[in-house]
Amino acid sequence: MPKLKHRVLTLAAILSLGLSGTVLSQDWPAEPPAEAPADWGPVSANFEEIQYPYPVHFLELERFGEQMRMAYMDVPPEGPANGQVVFWQHGMNFYSEAYTPTLKVLSENGFRIIAVDRIGYGKSSKPVIPYNFNFVAANMKALLDELGIDEVAIVGHSMGGMVVSRFAMLYPDITTHVVMVNQIGLTDQRQGRPWTDPFASPTGVSSYQSILAGHRRYFPEAWPPAHLEFVRRQYGQTMSGEWPRLAMVRRLQGQMLYNDPVVYDWQHIDSKALVLAGEEDGLIADFPRYARHVASELQNSAILLYPGIGHAPQIEIPDRFHADLMRFLRSDPDTPASEWE
Repeated sequence: MPKLKHRVLTLAAILSLGLSGTVLSQDWPAEPPAEAPADWGPVSANFEEIQYPYPVHFLELERFGEQMRMAYMDVPPEGPANGQVVFWQHGMNFYSEAYTPTLKVLSENGFRIIAVDRIGYGKSSKPVIPYNFNFVAANMKALLDELGIDEVAIVGHSMGGMVVSRFAMLYPDITTHVVMVNQIGLTDQRQGRPWTDPFASPTGVSSYQSILAGHRRYFPEAWPPAHLEFVRRQYGQTMSGEWPRLAMVRRLQGQMLYNDPVVYDWQHIDSKALVLAGEEDGLIADFPRYARHVASELQNSAILLYPGIGHAPQIEIPDRFHADLMRFLRSDPDTPASEWE
């Protein structure tokens, strides 16, 4: 297969798609600086200063004896409505606003999109609780019930792929399509390392360099300059007075990957599914082998891997990614996934 031509979203392209927030006022360098810029300041725990591209609503929840608020955007179709609702799930280092270009493309093509900031992310509450994927899926179902939505196609990127795996297993009757975009959690980590107590040691402070290194792993080739804004936000929260709590929340969310693997969920998912990914994913060695294993475990699946593309195909090859995603979402949910093209 020929290598795909990259079209990484430049700042100008992102602006044309309507990505809001600090990105609009920055002229990002082609390569990230070695040190955090001196003018970078703290970022609030709940992103009060970050503008989202669509109205933000909140679902009030009571979980573990606490009152919580889950932020979400209910994005209507801009073009003629096609009657489909897409439930979008973000990755571990992100939140709904980070996927603005994709949300806009889906909306322009007739989809209604429900894009959440899961509890612990973005504009949602940041409680210190025992996070698990059943908790996350139950919150998603509560939101759909609140909105009166009884049928959805679910798409999850990175850790969001784990969310949609659990959701599709628990709620098959309302799930028409499942798309796992560069899903993480492809193995049961309990088989390879011992459990550690998340409360046993101080959380410490993440450095600019460590955060940047984590984001660089998403892109095997060109660094998209505007992506530095997401580094800025993540680093900015380490300067927040609420960082100790935020750091513990992140640690507990990460602990979900170990405590609550989804590798045993896939065999029980009978909704039409697509494993869609860049095969040069820098987060796991030999990613294509593990991605094909996911597809083989699902009852009704197809797989599409992009050669030379990394962990974020929606950024590296947005045109191709969006076209493939929409083609699958528009396919008849009652036909075999192998026939989606």
